[in-house]
Amino acid sequence: LLFGNLERLSQLVNNPEKPVIFLFAGKAHPNDKAGQDLIKMIIDISRKPEFMGKILFISNYDMELGNRLTSCVDVWLNTPTRPLEASGTSGEKAIMNGVLNFSVLDGWWAEGYREGAGWAIQEKRTYQDQRYQDEMDAETIYNTLENEIVPLYYNRKNDLPEGWVAAMKKCLAEISPRFTMKRMMDDYFSLYYNKLIERTNWMRANRYQKAFEINAWKNRVRNNWEKVEVKSLILPDTNVRPLTFGELFIAEITLHTPDLQPGDVAVELLFANKNNDVVDEITSVIPMKLVDSGDNWVKYYIKVPIDRAGVYNYTFRVFPTNPMLPHRQDFPLVKWI
Repeated sequence: LLFGNLERLSQLVNNPEKPVIFLFAGKAHPNDKAGQDLIKMIIDISRKPEFMGKILFISNYDMELGNRLTSCVDVWLNTPTRPLEASGTSGEKAIMNGVLNFSVLDGWWAEGYREGAGWAIQEKRTYQDQRYQDEMDAETIYNTLENEIVPLYYNRKNDLPEGWVAAMKKCLAEISPRFTMKRMMDDYFSLYYNKLIERTNWMRANRYQKAFEINAWKNRVRNNWEKVEVKSLILPDTNVRPLTFGELFIAEITLHTPDLQPGDVAVELLFANKNNDVVDEITSVIPMKLVDSGDNWVKYYIKVPIDRAGVYNYTFRVFPTNPMLPHRQDFPLVKWI
């Protein structure tokens, strides 16, 4: 993208008061002809008189060179074709050194970007034709460099780029901590390891009493699951008159639940976009309220306002529930109404 308009690029790098240097490095797999051609193009352009010493390709890329680049450049420029960025770990290394990123909002930068601590090219496409999209993205790169990045770097007070230093500090304070190994390990411990240890100890207490209780409950539900069926169903008749925005969707379901307790089963209402009778996106999932129960039956009720316009499909999902389950998918039984 950077080489889409060589005249604009030449103006950028040859500004006598605010010069810019672009460094490139990397290797292409022996079978990666496109990658090899890209490197050749960069080298060929770097040898043009107007780009000599301004566009540099550093050969023999290795970990030592990668370490130097991620710790000494001012901007980490990364422009993958959206949405093909796998991750972007090189940019994550750069921020640990206060290097400001300028990248497409794809991969890690979609999470990491903070206004005032780097620059972003929007992830959303404007054109389906990749050629037009590339032209637009290239213009975005030139304009951002010319109007934001370069002026910020060269705007100095007592030879100190205060705005740039402030952006680096914000990068180190607000972005870097979210992508460290410590943050990852904290997540593993808080979200998984500690919870697993607590549940393991809970299950092992009193000679695995809870494990036996859960197993007995699962066996009882599993043995009776096929017997669960709809006893009555009261729904709005949308064939007579469709519900409109702001009206209430009211439904009542009574289930036949032989040999199950009222709290063994839950029901939820699902709305989905309707696109030529194909459900292509679930828009909301709303739990129904258990309002009554009796001998081998339970009744559920829901009343929700229609808060978005459009044509939607809806259905009801029945699933077993128990507070002892770590997650509902720990016991993946389901019925659709």
